[in-house]
Amino acid sequence: MKQDDETQRLDATDARLLDRVQRGIPLDPRPFAVLGREIGIDEADCLARLKRLGPGLGIVRQISAIFDTQSLGYASSLVAAKVAPQHVDAAAAVINRHPGVSHNYLRGHAYNLWFTLALPPDSRLGLDATLARLVELSGAESARLLTTLRLFKIGVKLRIGSDGDDEATNAPQNMPPGASNQEASNDPAAFTEADRQTASAHALDDRDKRLILALQQNLPLATQPFDDWAKQANCSVVELLAAAQRFLDRRQMRRFSAVLRHRKAGYSANVMTVWDVPQTDIERVGRIMAKSAAVSHCYQRPVYPDWPYSLYTMVHGQSREHCLATLESLRNQTGLDRFLPLWSLHEYKKVRVRYFTPEIQAWEEQYGQVSSSS
Repeated sequence: MKQDDETQRLDATDARLLDRVQRGIPLDPRPFAVLGREIGIDEADCLARLKRLGPGLGIVRQISAIFDTQSLGYASSLVAAKVAPQHVDAAAAVINRHPGVSHNYLRGHAYNLWFTLALPPDSRLGLDATLARLVELSGAESARLLTTLRLFKIGVKLRIGSDGDDEATNAPQNMPPGASNQEASNDPAAFTEADRQTASAHALDDRDKRLILALQQNLPLATQPFDDWAKQANCSVVELLAAAQRFLDRRQMRRFSAVLRHRKAGYSANVMTVWDVPQTDIERVGRIMAKSAAVSHCYQRPVYPDWPYSLYTMVHGQSREHCLATLESLRNQTGLDRFLPLWSLHEYKKVRVRYFTPEIQAWEEQYGQVSSSS
C-alpha cells in the first residue's frame, strides 16, 4: 500500500488513535483523558499526539459535531455544473463564496464542477433561485440540482491502523442505541434514511440552535475543551454534553468525531460513481452498496432525459487501482453494467456547513437579485 510521507511517520499508537477519534469523541468533560485510557496512553500524550496529527501534520482536519443538514431543517442538494474548462477556476472561486457551499470538486466530465449547496429554513431564495444566481455570477453554461431522493448510507471512516479490529464491532462510544440498521448492517456508524426519519420527528427551538452554534466548532485540544463552549451557550458543561447526546439520540447529529484529510491519511484517490439502475431495482442495489465498507456514501438522486444515473456512490482508496477494484466488486455483486466513474481531479472547497449563522442571509442580501437578462 502506497502511503503519503505523513502516514509513514505514524506509529501504532497514532494509528489506533486516528481510528478511534473517527468513530467518536467521548462526551465527557475531559474527553482526551478517556480516549487515552482506551488506547493505553495518558491524557497529556493523547493531546500531544492529536496536536501533531492535526495542526502539525494536517492529517486531522477537524474535531466537531457532525450534524445532518436536512435533519436540522436545511434544504440541500448536490449540484452538477458545466463550465468552460478555461473558466473553471474562476467559476469555482465565485461559487465557493456562497456560505452554503461546503464541498466543491473538479471532476472528469462535461459536467465538471460538482458542489453541495445547503440553505437554512428561512432562506429567501431557496435552492432553485440560489442556483440560478450562482450560474449567472459564475458564468456556468448550465447546472442542475441533484437532490437526495433516498439516503442509503453516509459514514466516512478511513482505516489507518492494521491491528485487525473489525470496524463493524467498534461503534462510536457516543452513538445512540439502535443507530445501526439493516441498510448498513456492517457499519454501526453509518447514517441512513431511517435515521433521517427519526430526526424529522424532533423540531428545534432557539435554545437548541444556540447549543448547535457551540457544538459545530472545532474542538480545542485542551484538557477541558468544552468549558468555553458552555460559556458561549450560557449553560453548564453537563448541560452542553447532555444536549450533544440528545442530538445524537434524535439523530440530528450523525456523530461527534474527527474528520481526516483523505490524502494525508494515505487515501490518494476517490471516485464518485453514478449508476444506471432501473427504478424497480434501486432498493436492492442500494442496500447491497450500502453494506460495502468501501462505500462511504450511497444516495438515490433524480434522473434526466440525458442523464439516466439514479444511484450515486463515493469510494475512497489508497490508489486509483484500489477504487477500480471496489467498483468491479460492486458491479459483480449487483449485476450492473452501466455506470460512470467521476474522478475527483481537484478539491476547490471542503468545509463544514455553519448552521444558524447570518452568513447566508448576508449573501442573499448582497447577491440575491437575479438580473433581468438572466
